Amino acid sequence: MSTDRLFDLSGKVALVTGGSRGLGYQMVRAFAEHGADVIIASRKVANCETVADEIRALGRRALPYPVHAARWPEIDALIEASYAEFGRVDILVNNAGMSPPMPSHEVTEELFDSVVGLNFKGPFRLATRIAKRMYDGDGGVIVNVSSSGALMPTPNVIPYGSAKAALNAMTRSLAAEYGPKVRVNTLSPGPFLTDISKAWPEAQRERTPSAAGRPGRPEEIVTAALFLVSPASSFTTGATVRVDGGLPIGQ
Repeated sequence: MSTDRLFDLSGKVALVTGGSRGLGYQMVRAFAEHGADVIIASRKVANCETVADEIRALGRRALPYPVHAARWPEIDALIEASYAEFGRVDILVNNAGMSPPMPSHEVTEELFDSVVGLNFKGPFRLATRIAKRMYDGDGGVIVNVSSSGALMPTPNVIPYGSAKAALNAMTRSLAAEYGPKVRVNTLSPGPFLTDISKAWPEAQRERTPSAAGRPGRPEEIVTAALFLVSPASSFTTGATVRVDGGLPIGQ
């Protein structure tokens, strides 16, 4: 099979949460450029609409949809709207997340529930509901976007790292439960120069303690994402693909 066909997403429908900015936006655009129609799900409808206009300009269909990706009723409504518009979802990327840093003893119950809700509870609902539809239909691919914070000590963001570790475990179990028709993998980024990096100290924006020695550029997530959602990874499931510049696991 030619390289072009390995990464061809023509006729596919992709749903990406947190798809209006950062790494999610890069994936949405890449999927559309490779032939997919897309559902852009994020909290701010105006941002979703802006990205949807870009995708339509590429000749693809787009559905912008505002959603709080931790709330199950809103997630269920997103699923129904997606299937009503396109009749199918072939690719799901659970990308929405949050990780406000603070000393662990200062974390409130409300913040804890919010972080775990967005990084694990919501992705669980979305992945399981869509996985069942994929399994009953023509199959599909799910990618859970995790973090290097789930693989190494992460002071001051422990609820986030712990929720992402749960997401990693969920990936493996879903791959077993809904395989072989549904492939489920984890994409584990390290530090990337997205919007969140604007709050980092300048030194952190220039160097990281990794083999690459620097943060990633947002566009550098694209090839790994395309690999995981396309026929190029047809024998890859239950895996964790690290795109972190070679950060160490453990210290």
